[in-house]
Amino acid sequence: MTQFINSYHDELAGFYTELKPTPLKDARLLYYSQPLADDLGLSPDFFTGESAAVLRGEALLTGMNPIAQVYSGHQFGVWAGQLGDGRGILLGEQQLPDGRKYDWHLKGAGLTPYSRMGDGRAVLRSVIREFLASEALHHLGIPTTRALSIVTSQQPVFREQPERGAMLMRVAESHLRFGHFEHFYYREQPDEVRKLADYAIRHHWPHLVDEKDRYVLWLRDIAERTARLIALWQAQGFAHGVMNTDNMSILGLTIDFGPYAFLDDYQPGFICNHSDYQGRYAFDNQPAVAYWNLHRLGQALSGLMTADQIRGALDAYEPALMVAFGEQMRKKLGFFSRDNQDNDLLTELLSLMAKEGRDYTRTFRQLSYVEVAENHMTLRDDFLDRDAFDAWHRKWRLRLQQDNVDDATRQTQMKLVNPKRILRNYLAQNAIEAAEKDDISVLTRLHQGLLNPYEDDAAFDDLSALPPDWGKTLEISCSS
Repeated sequence: MTQFINSYHDELAGFYTELKPTPLKDARLLYYSQPLADDLGLSPDFFTGESAAVLRGEALLTGMNPIAQVYSGHQFGVWAGQLGDGRGILLGEQQLPDGRKYDWHLKGAGLTPYSRMGDGRAVLRSVIREFLASEALHHLGIPTTRALSIVTSQQPVFREQPERGAMLMRVAESHLRFGHFEHFYYREQPDEVRKLADYAIRHHWPHLVDEKDRYVLWLRDIAERTARLIALWQAQGFAHGVMNTDNMSILGLTIDFGPYAFLDDYQPGFICNHSDYQGRYAFDNQPAVAYWNLHRLGQALSGLMTADQIRGALDAYEPALMVAFGEQMRKKLGFFSRDNQDNDLLTELLSLMAKEGRDYTRTFRQLSYVEVAENHMTLRDDFLDRDAFDAWHRKWRLRLQQDNVDDATRQTQMKLVNPKRILRNYLAQNAIEAAEKDDISVLTRLHQGLLNPYEDDAAFDDLSALPPDWGKTLEISCSS
């Protein structure tokens, strides 16, 4: 039996509005994640019996006490004031037998007091994109919220044009965001900030509860978690697109998927959100934005620590980022040790890739098959400036020889960090267009291909193909 508790509801009165979901008309389950269902202890019967009504917002499971959370935030660097769950409702927190606890959060659940000018709904397009992105990141090993189910309906929801309404059941250890703390800080409610911080530490950092400097240690850990997350984004070529402070998880999870994209051609300044006119959230700016966001969190917590303590805690971000990114990129390049020239080798390769528009994922995956003794490699044919590539290749091969590791061992390591398949925008678009015609075969197969992204599997070779030209020019907005 699935057990639910409501610690946020029970311990943080005044931090939310009690509210039940508003179901869509004639809603039905379109698809769900079997791997996540298994992890949550849900049997197939859960999705076909009466319990499935919870996925449609038509019923609650025993113990659920639904709420819409209030929070605020900086959007595109500007204070936006009160935000909150404008289309999502936290139904309850599943308590697993092993002690783990997961929020069940229904997106597209209807109007809330925090909807502002919105309609409280989600469209099938955006729900499929979030489902696929959260699954793709999770199986790449990147911390993220998860998506359990997709519910669809013929009820129209209006965006740029009428689209099919949909709901998504998002699952996460916590939905606490930087913006939760900002909300009460800017309302000049320091007791509420402290209460929220104590709640977070009690439930997610219990080892810090009795520490004298618990708030400093806690903020430092948030900075380090954020650094490790950003390092993984950068290493795998993931662009979030809307890194507002209300979209930043204190647990270091990827949260809120709108105009995200994985890099196709390597463009350091790639902007995936066509609403980001100034390029604030460009791919190469993500590390700096995360640091800026952490400072906004630090400001919100200034009633709990001194300015020096906050600066000291946040100073952990940059070294943690560099260490995590360095570890990832050395593995991607096949290095088993550190060398002072490693960064030069990486920078030279990335510069070549940027100059010629080489595919980010394919380039690193192709490196994973190279044998040190071979003079020619297939990847060379992808570059127009063969002399420049050959010069880099010679230096790279010499560097590999320093580690004295056999080809098979090195190739195995490289394949564990250089994915064969990523969620390219055109693949998601193909799944969306088919699903809108009630054909989930494309979605199903794409999901299956993303479950083991590092494995060579001929059955999914088409999913690792380079994108068509139209696939590189898809415009994705926040409404996506």
